[in-house]
Amino acid sequence: MTDIQQLMRLSQQLQSKMTELQQSLESTTLTASSGGGMVTVTVDGKGQIKRVQIDPTCVDPRDVEMLEDLVLAAVSEAQG
Repeated sequence: MTDIQQLMRLSQQLQSKMTELQQSLESTTLTASSGGGMVTVTVDGKGQIKRVQIDPTCVDPRDVEMLEDLVLAAVSEAQG
């Protein structure tokens, strides 16, 4: 009977630790940039994008493709 009780206690401890780790992840952020800092992306511990910053000097209406590539690179770096 004590084996079952020990298993229950271990299960409760594991559940408590998992909850603690999940809360820790929610408060963790990671920031990455691309293009020498022209695009910066911040993600949370779950990998969800929280902020995208774009240096106004890199916005060229004739070259939107470059900006798209910089955003993608920063997002990939932040999530990786």
